[in-house]
Formats: sequence, structure tokens, C-alpha cells
Amino acid sequence: MSQTSTPAAVRAPASKSLSHRFLLGAALADGVSTVRHALVSDDTDRTRTVLAAAGARFTPLPGMGEGCWQVAGTAGRPQGGTDAAPLDCDVGASGTTCRLLTAVLAAGRGVFHVHGAGRLHQRPMDELVQALRFLGADIRYEGQPGCPPLRIHAAGLQPALCGGEVELGMERSSQFFSGLLLAAPLLPAPLAVSLCGQKAVSWPYVGLTLQALEAFGLNFDVETRPCPDVLWQALPPGAWRELKAAEPGCLRVTVRPGPYRPGVYDVEGDWSGASYLLAAGALGRRPVRVEGLNPASLQGDRALLGILQKMGARLETEANAVTVHPSALHGVELDMGDCPDLVPTVAVLAAFARGSTRIRNVAHLRLKESDRISAPATELAKAGVTVDQLSDGLLVHGLAGRGHGKPDHPCLPADAALSAHDDHRMAMSLALLDLREPETHVRARLDDPAVVRKSFPQFWNVWEQLA
Repeated sequence: MSQTSTPAAVRAPASKSLSHRFLLGAALADGVSTVRHALVSDDTDRTRTVLAAAGARFTPLPGMGEGCWQVAGTAGRPQGGTDAAPLDCDVGASGTTCRLLTAVLAAGRGVFHVHGAGRLHQRPMDELVQALRFLGADIRYEGQPGCPPLRIHAAGLQPALCGGEVELGMERSSQFFSGLLLAAPLLPAPLAVSLCGQKAVSWPYVGLTLQALEAFGLNFDVETRPCPDVLWQALPPGAWRELKAAEPGCLRVTVRPGPYRPGVYDVEGDWSGASYLLAAGALGRRPVRVEGLNPASLQGDRALLGILQKMGARLETEANAVTVHPSALHGVELDMGDCPDLVPTVAVLAAFARGSTRIRNVAHLRLKESDRISAPATELAKAGVTVDQLSDGLLVHGLAGRGHGKPDHPCLPADAALSAHDDHRMAMSLALLDLREPETHVRARLDDPAVVRKSFPQFWNVWEQLA
């Protein structure tokens, strides 16, 4: 495979996770805020549309580029409709919108009908709804118990009903925990949210929620302890940023009431969206330089840098960019519980590697937009890759160096069709198959290439610069 040393330079999309949180914070603020460089995508549009329906005013700022908004907030009082005419809250396929806003709307006033599309009505909400009910929320399931659609009769939340503390797990999603933290400042008294359960996944997303609360001037304490039967110890201010994981029974966050402060909020680049571009640098014919990335970001998917290095990739980091060079990769064992959105990308990287790669601690991936354990295994098998589905992950048997006259990388038969499984991350990760066989044309083979609108609408335009 011929290579060139001149990097292809592309820019990362804006962080989807922080866009949701900053748009939400600005919509709850007591005053007018400016949110700059927010991601414009199906998911973030859903969040903005629901918040606007609940009383916030979003005005695009001409001349500042896409995703720049002036936001007049609701002063912490999202307003719903009536029993006869509930406020329609169509969250589409966005689990983030559904879970974060369910908690926030329950702290408002009025009646809200929260519903979506596709697999969203199969995705769990029961732990969050139970916690909100402990706080006095009247929430009713309108379909399958434990899942959307929901009808929320909001009259505010009362910490006194549960002694000022609720327990919430993070075995299936961290979004329940984040939603409650974002709603907590709207309550009349402090609320402590304690982590319970058997294990916790996706802790870095809670870190992004704390980052947003801090940015909007809200006060909270993070306490930890080495085991559940000893006293809590409050972390010094800002020390929560150093937490790499959270243990059930050993972490508690207490949020005090207060207004979301209006201001100017800039959204950084998205490590999740950049993962496909960085992986292309390792697999393709030329280095790829992705600009707009903060190497010190709290985003969990920044872990891709360590994963690439562990697999043998050569990369360079700068203050605002990362360059990845074409590299021979080898199999590794990875705990990806805190960066599950990277799994489809890493599964494809592993298919090009020498040896096997085990991805573990991601059983909750079966509850995403698609079953992200089954879907990568199914699609990579079409390219000649053997992938074993495990109870909590995947075992990918890489093709590099296998010999016996067989291809040493994934190859799609001429008549093979690919399915995105109605999942934006599956579509973008499968695009990596183009890089060794340019005639593969993954976009043309996909049943729904437009599904990337959910998080990275410009993906295929950017991809043309790489493939």
C-alpha cells in the first residue's frame, strides 16, 4: 500500500455531549447567554426544540458560524402544557435528550409528553423515573413499562420527601445520574445523589455534567470514600476532575439550589466524532491531522489516544490537534466501560490488526441505538472478520499477517451490502473499511448513510478528504 507523509487536515465536529449540556444550561439560565460552536445535528436539534417549546428563546447569531445561538433562558422554570393539551416533547432517537430533559422538565411546571422514535421506546428509563418519583414527580409510562413514551405532570421536585438524598445506579447508563444533577439546582433545597448498584459505566460523561454545572456558576460537592462502611470525605474544589472512575457506594454528589448563570459558552471539539478520523490515520495511506481537539478534555472518548498507542499506532499531540500516522496494529485487551461509544471504531481497528482484541465491560452496549455488540460482529463478518460476541463485549480476530494467501485486511465481496442498523456510530465506523480497498465504497453499500445526521451531519463530506 503506497503512502504519503503529508497529513490530511480535517476539523473535529463540536462535542455532542457538551452541546446538549450547554444548550440546556443556557435555556435554564436567568438571563441571556451566548452558546458558540454548538453541534448542529439531529440530536442537538431535538434538545434545542424541546427547550424552546418549554419557554427558552434561541436566536441564531448571523456571521458567527454554524451553531452559534443567543439564548434567553427560563430562569429555571420550564413550562409545560395542560392535561388536555400537554407540551409535545419529541426527542426523536436521542437518548441523551430524553433522559436529561425528563429530569429537568419534571422540576418545571405543567404537563409534558415525552416521546421519540425507533429504538428509543425500548431504551430504559426506569431508574431515573423511580428516583424522580421519590422526589415527588408524577410520571406515567404510556407504553412499555420502564421505557418512553412518558407523561410528566410537573409541579416541582421536593428533596424533603426523600430526606434530601436519592440513590441512582450507572450500570446501564450514566445519563440518569447526569439528568438528576442538571435538575438539582432547580430544587428548593440541596439534593445529594449517591451512586449505587454493582458497577458504574461511562463516568466521564458525569464529569462533563459537572463541568457544565461549574461553568454555569452552580455549587456542588463531590464526596468519596474507600468503601461503603466508612465516612464520606469531601474532595477539594476541582479535584473531581482527577477522578478516572466511580465505584458504587463510594461516590456522592450534593448540588445546592441556585440559578444557572448566563454567560458566553464555547463548545470544544468532539472526541467521539473525531475517533473515525483518527482511526483513518492509522489505517489509511496518509497521516490524518484532526484539529479542534483538546488533549486535556474531560471527554471519555479521549481514551482513543491511549488505545491507538497500545495497539501500536504512531501519533503526535499538540495543544489543539492530533496527528495519527499509518501504522501496523496488534491486538490488545481493553476495558471500554468508560468510553463505550468508541467500541464500533475500535472493533474495526482490531479487524485490521495482527492477533485478537478483546473488548470488555460494555454489556450495556446492547441498549444503545443499535445492539452495538451484535451489530459490529454481523457487519465485520461480511468482510471476512471473525468476531465472537461475549457476555460483556467482543473478541475480534484480526486479519493482519494471517498468511496462506488470504487477504490480510477486511475485504467485502462485490455484492455485499452493509447495514448501519439505524445507528450513526455503526455507519461511520464501517466507513473505515474503505481505506484499504478504495473501490469498496461503503457509503454506497450502506442501507442508510444519512443516519450520520444524528451526530456528525458533515461526516461524508469530511470523509471524502480521507478516503
